[in-house]
Amino acid sequence: MITITNFSKAYNKKEYVVKNLNLTVNDGDICAFVGHNGAGKTTTLKCMVGILDFSDGDILINGKSIKKDSIECKKEIAYIPDNPEIYDHLRGIEYINFIASVFKVPKKKKETLIKKYSDMFEMTNFLNQDIGSYSHGMKQKISLIAALIHEPKVLILDEPFVGLDPVSTHHLKEEMTDMARKGATIIFSTHILEVAEKLCNKIAILKDGSLIYNGNMDDLIKNKSLEEIYMEIDNNVELI
Repeated sequence: MITITNFSKAYNKKEYVVKNLNLTVNDGDICAFVGHNGAGKTTTLKCMVGILDFSDGDILINGKSIKKDSIECKKEIAYIPDNPEIYDHLRGIEYINFIASVFKVPKKKKETLIKKYSDMFEMTNFLNQDIGSYSHGMKQKISLIAALIHEPKVLILDEPFVGLDPVSTHHLKEEMTDMARKGATIIFSTHILEVAEKLCNKIAILKDGSLIYNGNMDDLIKNKSLEEIYMEIDNNVELI
């Protein structure tokens, strides 16, 4: 579970990027985090995982504060940034093994999961190549494999489908659905509203740093598409 309470983030005293955000993502939820560029999505996600510090409010990961107990929180989190910046001098398999060792994944389980995910994302034949030789999409896939290798309880992704080919996109959506079915908590930012509509049971919409909708996907869209509803909301904050 992710619980965000009275969270605000400012890069200086006058300009708040996110203002008084309250949001809960429960076990088994897949929550789409939607908003225009600069709405505060990436900032919020980076604060969730402890990359960025913040002073106002708190963010709890399965009941533990990312501010007060960041190490314990990070043991349960996997985070995929929008631009995977990983070690170019390592081979793909070396990076995956490094992440598995950080999370103390048992050898047999690690080997099983490496095979599962490298086959799933069509990276088996590229694991022994240097990451520096990978395309953006291949780096994204290696980041996904490394993130999933420790079977995280909380999965936080920033634009995870950008750069992925259609087959890998399909498999990632299936994997996220399976993880949620088993009780994982998942939140991801996206501009691809069709994917959000079909994949997610929850949605949170940010506009100019403020949460303007938070609830069930079905309750929001009803007989319209998410794209139609989003445009209505974006043009009329008082609709919520």
